[in-house]
Amino acid sequence: MIPEDNRFESDPEQALDGEPAALPDDWQFAIPDAGSRADVAQLLALLRAHEERGRGWASSGEDDVLLETGGAEVRENLVIRDEHGTIRAWGTVNDRAGGRMVYSHVVDRELAAGPARACSELLLEWAESQARTVAEARGVEVQQIDCSVFADDTTQQRVLERAGFARVRSWWQMTRPVEAGEVDLVSDPAGWEADGVRVRVVRRGPDGLPDVEDLREVHEVLESAFVDHFNSHRETFWEFIHRLREEPGHAWDHWWLAELLDGEEPVPVGTLVGSVSHSEDGPDGSYVEYLGVLSAARGRGVAKGLLHTAIADAAQRGRPRIGIEVDADSPTGAQDLYLAMGWQTRYVTESWHRDIVVGGDAGR
Repeated sequence: MIPEDNRFESDPEQALDGEPAALPDDWQFAIPDAGSRADVAQLLALLRAHEERGRGWASSGEDDVLLETGGAEVRENLVIRDEHGTIRAWGTVNDRAGGRMVYSHVVDRELAAGPARACSELLLEWAESQARTVAEARGVEVQQIDCSVFADDTTQQRVLERAGFARVRSWWQMTRPVEAGEVDLVSDPAGWEADGVRVRVVRRGPDGLPDVEDLREVHEVLESAFVDHFNSHRETFWEFIHRLREEPGHAWDHWWLAELLDGEEPVPVGTLVGSVSHSEDGPDGSYVEYLGVLSAARGRGVAKGLLHTAIADAAQRGRPRIGIEVDADSPTGAQDLYLAMGWQTRYVTESWHRDIVVGGDAGR
């Protein structure tokens, strides 16, 4: 399960060819060293401080830093070091899907206004260059740069607005407590049937690897379920599988398929992709990465059945909570289901976008 070759420019000097934004004297930009404990520790401290300032608390761990800097074919990183070699800013680009590039922008909040602005300008210049490079490699005319921001982080919002980004969507980051007795929400989280619907965990072979056909069904259901949803960009099967396998909380036994049993053969109509939500200061929780149901099966209780399965699974594992991200602006009204089932919003994030027109004079 290997993605295609890296579409980014791995040499930052080449990516910033020309006259990059001026940094303070003796400051330098470079690729971070994922094998350096010092670099990983500095990046983690920078990221956690960014979360503290933007949201009020930090949650990232070392695995999150290693994911971003681990040399995966779909990511590139750039850091800015001060005159002492300390990392003061960090940008990451992720070739997420055709036409969509995810960008992370982290600048030390303790920097004075001048150095902070210089760091931001250089990182954003690098991100735009990478967007053009990956767009040309993919053969698309418009490349979206998608940056996630905490809703209360006015500093980050001003940086992106100044760079031509626009706020386009809000997301509720929701959590729900899990009670031990909720293990009985379904007869068995590994598989159950009721009212012509079967929910089962993705099959795995003796080697522990999942059945590829099951994974293809998961991918196809999600692509079809979300085709008309906000910012839907089709991922190839291998891009989808590789991306989720990289996540620190990935676990194949948290992937479920829902099938209708009306005909001679079961028909996949829904899926829930879950993961482990690691915690550094308490027990792990569960997390719903994706929940998708085909329109032809809506009204059959598939979504609620999948959610009950994930909750029962979390209860069986002794986990105290389960999280999910919900589109706060969705016209489908799906938010009502989560609220009715006990989820509450813990914090809000926003999507900020900038479209880069390849071959044009400027982003639009």
